[in-house]
Amino acid sequence: MVTIKTSEEINVLREGGRILAAIMGELVELVKPGVSTATLEAHAVRRLKELGAVSSFIGYQGRGPSPFLTALCASINEEVVHAPALPGRLLKSGDIIGLDFGARYPSTEKGLYTDMAVTVPVGHVSADVTRLVTVTRQALQHGLKVVRPGNYIHDISRAIEKFIDRYGFGIVRDFVGHGVGYAVHEEPQIYNYYERNQPRVLLKEGMCLAIEPMVTLGQPDVKVIDDEWTTVTRDGSWSAHFELTIIVTKSGYEILTRT
Repeated sequence: MVTIKTSEEINVLREGGRILAAIMGELVELVKPGVSTATLEAHAVRRLKELGAVSSFIGYQGRGPSPFLTALCASINEEVVHAPALPGRLLKSGDIIGLDFGARYPSTEKGLYTDMAVTVPVGHVSADVTRLVTVTRQALQHGLKVVRPGNYIHDISRAIEKFIDRYGFGIVRDFVGHGVGYAVHEEPQIYNYYERNQPRVLLKEGMCLAIEPMVTLGQPDVKVIDDEWTTVTRDGSWSAHFELTIIVTKSGYEILTRT
């Protein structure tokens, strides 16, 4: 069921989103050659505690038997999403790292959830990789342009796909955006591509949505490796990922996780 958040809940989500985005900004500043993903994880955990929030991801139960064990998804190069930050891995110049980060605020059981992701170049990266990161970030912005009451979720999907198709990149189909707020993942699903038979979900004021294109330099097909979480491209091509949490407003949208 698609939920509508109250004005009081939106105020809580605003504060939670502000905290999440502030920590993400700090993490981005820490990314450089020689830094370990363990360092990023430790910073994220410490800052969440200091600011009265808690990780959405630690202990999250997915499709497999093992819960997720870190606050950050730290996905490097061909890793699309869900790579645990531990054990730590050293970043090197030329890498890209996708940082996917979610939090519940306040940290009580009645807290509300926000979610975001960015892909960060490490040192100097190639022109093709720079283009991949830029196009993925811009695709998210194109999706946002059509967010307003009266439009549909599939309008977001169509806008994202249309923009990415100009560049010939792959659009990952195994993962989609989603509602968020009362839980880490809620209805509706927000595809990053248009399909005629996808549900027709009307955008309404008060919806809380996490929009998140995942784009590859090659083919869109992915697989999960032996750790049961890390998802990589089947062809080894590199991938980028951006995500924002927004609230649908009377005339458009408000970004809750603005860095």
